[in-house]
Amino acid sequence: MPRFQRARAEGEEQRTTAVELFYDLVFVFAVTQVSHLLLHDLSWRGAGRAALVLLVVWWAWNYTTWVTNELDPDSVVVRLLLIGIMLASLLLAIAIPRAFEDRALLFAGAYVTIQAGRHLFLTFAAAEAGTLERRRAGRILTWFIVAGVLWIVGGLAAGSARPWLWLAALAIDYTAPVVTYWVPFAARIQTSAWQVETAHFAERFQLFVIIALGESIVVTGATAAGLDVTPARAAAFAVAFLTTAALWWLYFDYVAQIAQRRLELAARRVEMARDAYTYLHVVLVAGVIVAAVGDEIVIAHPTSGLSTAEIATVAAGPGLYLLGLAVFRRRVAGTFAPKRVAGAAGCVAAGALGAVLPALGLTALVLAVVVAVIASEHIAAGRRAARGEPSPLERLEAANT
Repeated sequence: MPRFQRARAEGEEQRTTAVELFYDLVFVFAVTQVSHLLLHDLSWRGAGRAALVLLVVWWAWNYTTWVTNELDPDSVVVRLLLIGIMLASLLLAIAIPRAFEDRALLFAGAYVTIQAGRHLFLTFAAAEAGTLERRRAGRILTWFIVAGVLWIVGGLAAGSARPWLWLAALAIDYTAPVVTYWVPFAARIQTSAWQVETAHFAERFQLFVIIALGESIVVTGATAAGLDVTPARAAAFAVAFLTTAALWWLYFDYVAQIAQRRLELAARRVEMARDAYTYLHVVLVAGVIVAAVGDEIVIAHPTSGLSTAEIATVAAGPGLYLLGLAVFRRRVAGTFAPKRVAGAAGCVAAGALGAVLPALGLTALVLAVVVAVIASEHIAAGRRAARGEPSPLERLEAANT
């Protein structure tokens, strides 16, 4: 067995450890920084910058999650590795507000340190020479180094060159898993070279959704705490909280459980883990962050009319979340989610009415759309039960007995 690996007992599910939860605390702060970056520049440029930064934060967290799915977090060496990555992640988060200005090199340097440093450890400390583990870690390290050059050059560049260099680096980072870290003149590594312990893996991504939802609660509370409490503001606060609760309900009522079970049963588990969790979950996180920014805007100005950018923010967050859930279901289950797609369209329609509604009216209408999706799904489940038909999870279990 390679060094520092998790001990895998037959039939035993691995769970998230205390040190992994401790590590996640940095990303509560990082997600808050991303939401503030977007709030301070509600333009196409600001949205693009916030999206780039979120994808960087997500990619740093995502790779560490894949690593701790195999490594033993109770090992002293792995704990020290996680604490080191945690420190670099904190520096990354600190740099976010001025990542495109005077802290660009700190932002890029921290990210490259996280990615390259982690896989230097995997290649030369955790894996022995000549093993598959060293070969696959070395391939990933190679891609990180190539992208890292562009990240650092972008951090040193000035003017419009920086975002273009960083977009190129990000494209390299996000393409790498799709081509399974192909390197010229070397034998391709198959996805079967990786293993996924499904209970731990799915739980980690579920917890990041909780992190994003928690950030939304923090933003809602902090915004309301700093302002005078009026009836309209109290109503906006309540609607913001209920929207966050509805977003939680949409994912954790049954989607998370079914998706985890489908991942466990998947014949091509690594590909499903990569597509459904590594790539698609960041869409859900983005939806929650945009929704949190919209909540902050509405709580601050509940009776005012909103600008076009503010209207788009309020409507787009829940809409993006619903659309992300629909695509997630398509990848995991291979089925369509018409109610959630209709809900996303309903959020767009609500946004179209934003020009004639005050902020509170718009956010209440968006909440009504999300609640209607939840209600329609529960009504459909009740009718299915009344007909004696099994639930989706029961059908899944029955098909695999």
